Formats: sequence, structure tokens, C-alpha cells
Amino acid sequence: MTKKRNRTRPALSLQERLSKFTEDARAAAKRLPAGAERHTLLQKVRDGEAAADMDRLLSSSGQQSPTNSRANR
Repeated sequence: MTKKRNRTRPALSLQERLSKFTEDARAAAKRLPAGAERHTLLQKVRDGEAAADMDRLLSSSGQQSPTNSRANR
């Protein structure tokens, strides 16, 4: 007999979770002095924002071309 997977949905949408993550990481980075740990947190903020942008682009109803200048060459 096989076990059934627990398929519960997250309470928040991906956009909401990414937004909360970036807000929390940015607030934590603000409290830190300049250094490697702060730099790492700020990089995670940028990664979270990029993930939110990608999700927004992929879940949009219309096809949109990238705005990157290299893609237009």
C-alpha cells in the first residue's frame, strides 16, 4: 500500500511569500553593520525580487518580450 502525499496549499501565494521574505531580509540587513553578512542578505533580497519578477512575468496573461537590451540585438 502506498502512502498518500500531504498536498496542502501554502497559506500565502508565492508573490506574498517572496514579498515577505524580501521585506524581512531587508530589515535584517539594515540592522547589521557593513560587512559580508549584510552583503549576503542584500544579495538574497535581490534574488527574491528577481524571483518575484520572473513569477509575475510567467504568470501574466499576455506574452511579453524581455526588456533586456541584449535580447533586442
